[in-house]
Amino acid sequence: TISELSIAAALALTSEISWESKLRRETTIIELEKRGQKRVRFGNEMEKLEKAVIRNCRLLRAIPSWHMVPGQARWNKVEQLSTPLFCYAPWKNLPLRVAGGTRTSLFNSVSLLYSTRYKNGVRIDPRLAPAGKYRIQNKFGMLTLDINRCSLEDSAEYSVEVKNPYGEAYSFATVFVQKYYGKESGFDSEIYKRLLTGQEADFAFSLKPLFSREKEPFTLSCFFSSDLLQYQRDISWFRDGEFLKDSDRQQIKCLDREASLTVLGAYKEDEGFYTVRVPTLDGYNEQSAYVFVRDAAAATAGAPGSPLNVKCHDINKDCLLLSWVAPSDSGGSPIFGYFIERSVGTDEWVPCNEMPVKTCRCPVLCLTEGKTYQFRVKAVNHSGISNPSKASDPVTMKDPSEEKRVMTIPYDDGKKIIISKDELEGKIKIPLPPTNVHASEIKEDYVVLSWNEPDPRGKEPLSYYVEKSIAGSNSWQNVNLETAVNSPRFALFDLVKGKSYCFRVRSANKYGVSEPSLPSEPITAGTTLAPLPPPSQVLAFRDSKTSVVVHWDKLKEGQEPLGYYIYCREVGTDEWQTVNNKPVTCNKFTVPGLQPGKEYVFCVKSVSEAGVGDSSPESDPIIVRPAISRPSAPRDFALLSCGKNDMTIGWKAPKHKGGGKILGYFLDQHDAVELGWHEVNIRPIAQRVYKVTNLNEGHFYEFRACATNMAGVGKVSEPSDLFKCEEWTMPQPGPPYDVRFTEVRDANLMLHWEAPLYTGTGPVTGYYIDVCEEGSEEWKQLNKQPTASTHMRVSDLETGKCYIFRVRALNKAGIGPPSIPSDPVVVETKPGTNEIELGVDKEGFVYMAFETPDMCDSSEFIWSKDYEGPPDPNRVKIEDKGNKSKIILKNASEKDLGTYSVEVTDIDDEISASHTLTQEELDNLRKISHEIRNPLIELISGWNIDVLEKGEVRLWLEVEKLSPEAELHLIFNGKELSSTPTHKINFDRANGLIELIIQDFCDDDKGTYTAQLQDGKAKNQFTLALVDDSFDKVEAEAAAKQRDWRRKQGPHFIENLQWKVTEDCEVLLTCKATNMKKDTNFKWFLDKKERLDGLYDPQTGAGTLRIKKDKGIYKAVVSDNRGEDITELDLSKEALSAKPLKVQPTAEGIRIYSEVKYYTDYMKTTWYHKYKRLESGERLKSGSTMDQIWLHILNPTDSDKGKYTLEIFDGKDSHRLSTDLSGKAFEEAMIHFYLSFFVKLYFKPLAVNCHCNTVFTIFLKQTLCLTCCISGDPYPEITWFKNEKVVVFKDRYKMDVKGIVVTITIEKVCSDDTGKYSIYVKNKYGSETGQVTISVYKHGEEPLELREK
Repeated sequence: TISELSIAAALALTSEISWESKLRRETTIIELEKRGQKRVRFGNEMEKLEKAVIRNCRLLRAIPSWHMVPGQARWNKVEQLSTPLFCYAPWKNLPLRVAGGTRTSLFNSVSLLYSTRYKNGVRIDPRLAPAGKYRIQNKFGMLTLDINRCSLEDSAEYSVEVKNPYGEAYSFATVFVQKYYGKESGFDSEIYKRLLTGQEADFAFSLKPLFSREKEPFTLSCFFSSDLLQYQRDISWFRDGEFLKDSDRQQIKCLDREASLTVLGAYKEDEGFYTVRVPTLDGYNEQSAYVFVRDAAAATAGAPGSPLNVKCHDINKDCLLLSWVAPSDSGGSPIFGYFIERSVGTDEWVPCNEMPVKTCRCPVLCLTEGKTYQFRVKAVNHSGISNPSKASDPVTMKDPSEEKRVMTIPYDDGKKIIISKDELEGKIKIPLPPTNVHASEIKEDYVVLSWNEPDPRGKEPLSYYVEKSIAGSNSWQNVNLETAVNSPRFALFDLVKGKSYCFRVRSANKYGVSEPSLPSEPITAGTTLAPLPPPSQVLAFRDSKTSVVVHWDKLKEGQEPLGYYIYCREVGTDEWQTVNNKPVTCNKFTVPGLQPGKEYVFCVKSVSEAGVGDSSPESDPIIVRPAISRPSAPRDFALLSCGKNDMTIGWKAPKHKGGGKILGYFLDQHDAVELGWHEVNIRPIAQRVYKVTNLNEGHFYEFRACATNMAGVGKVSEPSDLFKCEEWTMPQPGPPYDVRFTEVRDANLMLHWEAPLYTGTGPVTGYYIDVCEEGSEEWKQLNKQPTASTHMRVSDLETGKCYIFRVRALNKAGIGPPSIPSDPVVVETKPGTNEIELGVDKEGFVYMAFETPDMCDSSEFIWSKDYEGPPDPNRVKIEDKGNKSKIILKNASEKDLGTYSVEVTDIDDEISASHTLTQEELDNLRKISHEIRNPLIELISGWNIDVLEKGEVRLWLEVEKLSPEAELHLIFNGKELSSTPTHKINFDRANGLIELIIQDFCDDDKGTYTAQLQDGKAKNQFTLALVDDSFDKVEAEAAAKQRDWRRKQGPHFIENLQWKVTEDCEVLLTCKATNMKKDTNFKWFLDKKERLDGLYDPQTGAGTLRIKKDKGIYKAVVSDNRGEDITELDLSKEALSAKPLKVQPTAEGIRIYSEVKYYTDYMKTTWYHKYKRLESGERLKSGSTMDQIWLHILNPTDSDKGKYTLEIFDGKDSHRLSTDLSGKAFEEAMIHFYLSFFVKLYFKPLAVNCHCNTVFTIFLKQTLCLTCCISGDPYPEITWFKNEKVVVFKDRYKMDVKGIVVTITIEKVCSDDTGKYSIYVKNKYGSETGQVTISVYKHGEEPLELREK
């Protein structure tokens, strides 16, 4: 370290001088110090001192006995240097010679092979240093190193190493370069004392931009390479050049290796360039970073951002001027004003203006002298009001001229006499008028009047009254009669635009009012203050992976903006993003935080008192990539093969390629016996392996190289090791080379290398891979058996650790030397790593795609199959677009199975991926491909038959939405139908609805209906067979509805005949008709004989008939010229005719019912289970119709087994019907109940008919449909839930209600759609809930549920 070098230099200088000289030197220094000066040795005196030191060293050092060395070896062996190196302390900017001598004889026949000099262990190469810096000589055994113009960086440990075939010798010296600092210099200087304390700390990492948000804290931290020294702990922080202090809002901390600045509750005023400055001996080191403060979320959507930089100006007794800066974000609509609020040391904020202020500057009046105020501002647009700005600094209202009215007269060593003008002007009663009335500020909305106080003013406090008059008239009007002005400032807000006014002012005190002042010059309200024009020539330049430099031209002279706002937009989107929320005053700004590889455009707006101006023209689009620079130096040279007069040299590519393709390399060679370097090639070498010829056998050579790209030639590498030009004859193979890695993921990576150029006595049969943890020298062999290929996947590594790899080749003679070790690699998956994506395109071709997060202009995608080379071009097609590459299989088959890998070239960070295409994946992709190439129009609802009210038959089906070009061909019994009045065809393409309405349905309509659809490539056909029983049923229903419709055209019954027993034990028959006229007849019949004792109310249409014991068939008839209607009731035999109980499984449970001939509400029914009376509840529902009585058991369980009994009371007798729901009957019912849950899985879409709790599965990117049937009167309200949260229907979620069918559709399902879905329906009579659980799986992962089914 520097401190150790300093101590060694001090010891050397003191130990080599005799005690007499030392005493004389100290005496001289003391004498000189008494005279206030200090002598420093320069020139010849310093040279004499160094010669004396060398002489003393030779005398003091012990010379070992040479009697033990026999014969000739005594002179040939180099055991030590006769004149070792010693410590030096030269002065800055003076030359230095480091010398040492060898013991070899001048006449020795064995000379030194070579000598090497080092600085701090690094070999000194004069060719790499500035010209003339170093000079190395070897004259008759005296080795010298001349250092020209020493600098402080030359302080180091220098050593020399000499060798010959009999041995080697080594010596070192420490050099400490001194600098003249005046009186306190040398070892007495403060700098030297500081050097003894330790090495200075430096920044370990650079500061990076920080993104924060309003009202949220942020911390900016920097880290150091070592502990801070004591004098370095005085760290300073700055924001935009302003020194920051520790306060309640910002905390500054300094630890041993970390310094931080924390801002509690950030405001937009805290945005800016932050600089941290660390003291050093030569000054200071500093780093800077920009901190962005985003707007907090507004209380109202669309409201603007908050204003900033609220400041107070021209503070007087009762008024001041307030200014602020408009926000960068207008919220989407223009800002048309601002509201000002004030506070007097409390949390209560009082509005200062009722109407919004248009500009960013406004006077505030009616303030109280002596009070302390703070102000804040809110922006307003058509959507709402913004959050308040940061409060201004507190200001106290006072008279600014008060200090000028006080005179201080000093006397007698510090004593003062203070005289106030108030005391001198105490005799003045009525004040004089003010002077110099003028407009100090003229704006569109206001004019600020200013004047000078009367002189002399008088002792009493003054107030002022302002009068105005239209210019040219002599009619004066008092402006502030109600409120006196206490300051020589007054703002008027109500001036008529376009008119000129004159103003005069009167002074007033308790004694009276002065005469008016002289009128002001005519003053006219200002014109509208327009925003400044936008800057021009906005240019964007590349900077780094995530940043772009934006430059623009400043505005013309005379147009001084408050700053500029920068905005960016990603190409392909419409939304502009605000870059900075605090205006920048420069015309160049680095925009960080951009997405690598994305394309952006930028614009700039000017900021002034009028607000934010219009946008500048957009910059040209720019892709976010690093700026192109020259590459770094090549490295790690290796000798790959050697002949008698040639060498094959290999090297690694530069670590930093400069953002462009390496166009080639320039190679230099150096013979150890020569001084200069020689070019090997004139034109760039494309490869990193080159055969150097015309060399001298037996000589030692070293090599160096530099790379070149579009930016130019990069740095020259360090020289390689010395390689001896000697033909290789070893039987083992040479070293492999270019060991590199790809596909670095957690715990594994792919290792690649090139085969050795020298194969020895036989071909290479395999390779062994060794691994070593970084920092360790222990190599471990990974593979027990040699691998034949030049790549291998290395697995089972420890995630997060750093490893180094090397490779050794094997042939029949044995294992050769290892390769140059690979670069260190941390085995972990980097954030943002992409993998190869499989899919099928719109044309039905199977593809594999890879998107890189980072690339440069010259980057290419290199695809490989099974790591053997590019895929067969006859089988694949490769397409590159932007940062995405796609390999398309022309005809996907088993020949395409294998591992596909891709690498991105010409970037510093390794980006690669691979994927193994399996048979299962290929089958799935080919299936999708077939469906895309042969698409089917998707059926949503098959053929349905509806009989309309008039007896018309409607045949309809529903498919997916079709394009306007879709075609329909409706075929009936082999012939195409066309739309006619009797057979009307409707084709709604937008909704995918096809319908055929048949007016008079008859036997001619019996047959097969086929709808043939085609929409582009997609086609399908759907057939309905309307024959036999299905046709007869539809025909009967159509005829019945037609008759019923015709019946309802005339008088008809709305309540059929029914009976009840009266209190007199008589049976009362009742019915009710409607659509009656005056001439409508109502008749009663018993067994076809008319009864005249029946009653009929023409107003209500109600008819009644009392009977006692008359059995028979009763009939009521209503008729007129429009038609007639009849209702009958059979009371001839039993009152009830019920069939045995039946059991019917349903989707909800088990239904037990009995069919009856007729049933009325007056019949009482009771259900029993195992002789226990049943009541309707959540699980049990009972009811009846005219021809059926039923009990519905929902979600049945084993406890529902047993005997069920229905008891019916018809007014006279009780009738019982029973059935046994147990054993085989119960099991069969439960089987049918579970079968009702069966779900059919379509590839696309997936339809689920859900009636209760169950679990279903679906694959990614398919369409999910959940369908339920609901009913109720009134129609129930419908709510869908997902995981107990209400589903919002937008984007991929859609709901469709058609009659009693409710469907929820989720398009392109993803893993986020997994969960429990439920439908909740409710009306005034109750509610119901249905649930289903959906599990989403990836393609290729067959769910357990599907395998079981």
